[in-house]
Amino acid sequence: MFQDITHQMLRKCFESSTLHLCFGMAVTDIDNDGQLELIVVRFHGSNLVLKYNKLENQLENLAVDDPLCPYYALRDVMGNAIDVCVCDVDGDGREEIYIVNTNENYNDKLFKFRNGRYEDIFSDEVNQDIARQLTGLAVTCIDRNGTGKYAIYLANYVREKMGVRALIEMDESCSDVANGVVVMRNVAQEAGLAKLTSGRGVTVGPILSKDGRSDIFCKNKHGPNFLFKNNGNGTFTDVAAESGISDAFEDGDWGVMLADFNGDGKLDIVYSNWNGSHRIFLQTTDDESNPRFRNIATDEFAEPSPLRMVVAADFNNDGNIKVFMSNFAHRGPAPNRLFQVKHGVNGQDPTIKEMRIGEALEPDGEGGGCAVIDLNGDGILELILSYGNTPGHPLSIFTLLPDEITERRWLRVQVLTYQGAPARGAKVTLYTHKGRQTQVIGTDAGYLCHMEPVAHFGLNHDIPVKLEVLWPDTKFRVLNLEASSVNLEMTVSHPG
Repeated sequence: MFQDITHQMLRKCFESSTLHLCFGMAVTDIDNDGQLELIVVRFHGSNLVLKYNKLENQLENLAVDDPLCPYYALRDVMGNAIDVCVCDVDGDGREEIYIVNTNENYNDKLFKFRNGRYEDIFSDEVNQDIARQLTGLAVTCIDRNGTGKYAIYLANYVREKMGVRALIEMDESCSDVANGVVVMRNVAQEAGLAKLTSGRGVTVGPILSKDGRSDIFCKNKHGPNFLFKNNGNGTFTDVAAESGISDAFEDGDWGVMLADFNGDGKLDIVYSNWNGSHRIFLQTTDDESNPRFRNIATDEFAEPSPLRMVVAADFNNDGNIKVFMSNFAHRGPAPNRLFQVKHGVNGQDPTIKEMRIGEALEPDGEGGGCAVIDLNGDGILELILSYGNTPGHPLSIFTLLPDEITERRWLRVQVLTYQGAPARGAKVTLYTHKGRQTQVIGTDAGYLCHMEPVAHFGLNHDIPVKLEVLWPDTKFRVLNLEASSVNLEMTVSHPG
């Protein structure tokens, strides 16, 4: 499937030294030019902002060592960064950047573009108290109220098996966004999310909510999982047990991602268990139409391994989801794996088949974060891996082998909030002559992995018919498509 294009794509970056340990990654339009960039945070050394240079066919780092550079502060050289996420916190149409730092007596960062550059609003006097209270290891974002103003959800991982979850959002009564004043507050208690546990895997989307409101699924390390259903009033209720997905597995968290594996329009959940059985939970309903999850992972897929990350995407555009498994070779070889999950026939469960992975096998790899992004706009997804435990090997970039690049069709869909930022958590369903596919904009792959805010649909030789978009504020749009609506990227604006 994959070939390694790392040195071709990172020639300039290697010249400027990227040998420090890299962890979390996130994708956003950092310079507001309509092109997506990749943020890579590092445990030692400065963070990276990687932009694709079309003329030279390689990535270059925008966050250079120049105090006059608009991205200079994002380097955050004093931080021991582990994770990062991006979303529009203040509703100004441009995404903020949250960086989780793990060094003692050094705060997390929340960067906002103001005064012509990125500045840390946690350094503002009004936010210093709350910044000192935050302790997390994994981070994601959610539009819990459907306002287009996202909250930051922090998950914990601690030795004592217990940590308080946090939900940080803008206090509108004290903020003045027009003048760059953004005051943050912790609303986890009032939202019903302040549970004590230990875990890193977290993902957000309308998992259960039929009206599009965003729910939260947490793959926990100690104790049962959480599935927080959005009650529609800014609060959440944990329904993991009655939904059949609590699945307590000691020492079992890491990667998790949402996908529709059988084309029924319901969101399913795939996740890893560190040295335990890996899962694919298909969402169904019981006799009373209540949501239920059922594990359909085959023995081959579930085979225990030191699995850190799972990523679900259609890398070769044949219309079937592929699940990439990034293993961590900490006690001998642990090669990465790739599975195809193909829609079943006549209502049967999907078939799960392992595929040849090519140069992304990495039997001795120590993979950390993952990101999926179409770097050069050719409709083919690149897979990017980071390595937080391997000095001198910060990133790997993979694309399809030439034999895999065929005439298969594709369609990419961006969805915007009312304010014009990526509508992370929006549900996008594409109907074709042969069926349907459903994706969530910007679905995180759990810990360290934050995907591009684009729904990427592989079509093979199928023809698109209709597109449905459901926003976290319950707004809904239907767009009729033509046979010519292929091999392009379209933008769907909020209905307003």
